[in-house]
Amino acid sequence: MSTSSTTLNIESTSKRARALDAVRGFAILTMFLSGRVPFGVLPDWMYHAQVPPPLHKFIDTLPGITWVDLVFPFFLFSMGAAIPLALSKRIEEDVPKWKIYFGIFERGLLLVGFAIYDQHIRPYSMNSNPTTITWLTSLLGFVLLFPVLWRMPKTWKPVIQNYVRAAGWIGAILFMVLVRFPETSFNGQFFSLFRSDIIILVLANVAVSGSIVWIFTRSNWYLRFGLLGILLAVRLTHLEPGWIQFFWNGSANWWFRWIGNIYFQQYLFVIIPGTIAGDLILRWMKSPQEKISTEIKSSKSKLIYITLLMFGFILVLLVGLKGRWVEATTIISFSMCALGWWFLSDPKNEMEKLFKNIYTWGAFWLVLGLIFEPYEGGIKKDHPTMSYYFITSGLASFLFIGFSIIIDIFKRKWLNLLVYNGQNPLIAYAGITNLLPPLLALTMLGEFLNWITPTPWLGVLRALFETFLLGYFVSLFTKRKIFLRT
Repeated sequence: MSTSSTTLNIESTSKRARALDAVRGFAILTMFLSGRVPFGVLPDWMYHAQVPPPLHKFIDTLPGITWVDLVFPFFLFSMGAAIPLALSKRIEEDVPKWKIYFGIFERGLLLVGFAIYDQHIRPYSMNSNPTTITWLTSLLGFVLLFPVLWRMPKTWKPVIQNYVRAAGWIGAILFMVLVRFPETSFNGQFFSLFRSDIIILVLANVAVSGSIVWIFTRSNWYLRFGLLGILLAVRLTHLEPGWIQFFWNGSANWWFRWIGNIYFQQYLFVIIPGTIAGDLILRWMKSPQEKISTEIKSSKSKLIYITLLMFGFILVLLVGLKGRWVEATTIISFSMCALGWWFLSDPKNEMEKLFKNIYTWGAFWLVLGLIFEPYEGGIKKDHPTMSYYFITSGLASFLFIGFSIIIDIFKRKWLNLLVYNGQNPLIAYAGITNLLPPLLALTMLGEFLNWITPTPWLGVLRALFETFLLGYFVSLFTKRKIFLRT
């Protein structure tokens, strides 16, 4: 391995965690991709591990994970890492605590509202065989999101912003009141609080609880680990008769379950590791700016090897755990952890220190997850096992490092599509069902793509192209500073 140093430039104007945006964007776009690949005809590693082809029936005893199973925890991890970045600014501005807590709960309720609204405006929620009217109605529902959640230009007068916001709310409410749903759908033809997107509902719950955990423990990681230990105790005892089981199971049957239940809080096992990464990123962002043309005293080849190692972790864990070569996978993973430690053992600047710190925690979560792997019958996404939380947290840490080297050091712009989508997650998420599918149907482009890609693997190419289209449309919004925010 060459040890010659290579001069690489770091931007000096400001420090932004663009790699974190890329992780979030990667999660959203691969979520869309996983739903667009041909159903039932591809190898089992192209689908959720617990719902294998050809029937895709849920098998809760089937261990293993695939790339599809990484989508949700990667998004959760990036959400957790964003919590310190968002809240620390408000704390530093001396915003009253009650306003901070109010903002946290307001955001949670807006996310719950988004989960309910998004589920109602989906074309297949309105009609199992969508017509032109269905697609147009779905697009209208997508458009109505903007006056409600759009971050309007500061140059607009407050009274104009209030009128636009009110019009959006009125339009969204009328939409849900007037639109009818199939008789066989949940709660019949009418609007229901209980018809909601489960993924966003989980995110709403842990966004609130994760933010509160971070505020109380922002200067005391020992306390944060203590809360993680309490959560572990709850997670391990909820199957035993007693008050823990009563609240764990009972919350799913209470009336306010449309907001969420205690079961969702187990995803704090990913959010909390994310907050630790976020604290480290925040510390790096506050460190002194490095001068333009600062020399990074690491060889270019070494940085490439580190990047390949970070992505290699993901490949090894996916192949090994899906194939159930657990012992060999564990030995290889531990060896890779040692190699990564050697690569990152002598940081020369603040960015390399960030990589070392996040890598150390990522390796810890990975090792912890591998130790938990035999528990609960092996790693599974559904129902999520302890090994699933910690292994995916480790892999998300490594993905951040790999993306950061590519984006922040090598200045490669081919990941910008992920960054733009990660900076605009609500538009990207709503676009999965309410932007691209209607456009493909109304323009007949979808029918044409299906015609020219009749085989399973050509169908994968079609899914990749459609994923690119979604990412491109969302990037146009981002470039024009049009954001949806809760």
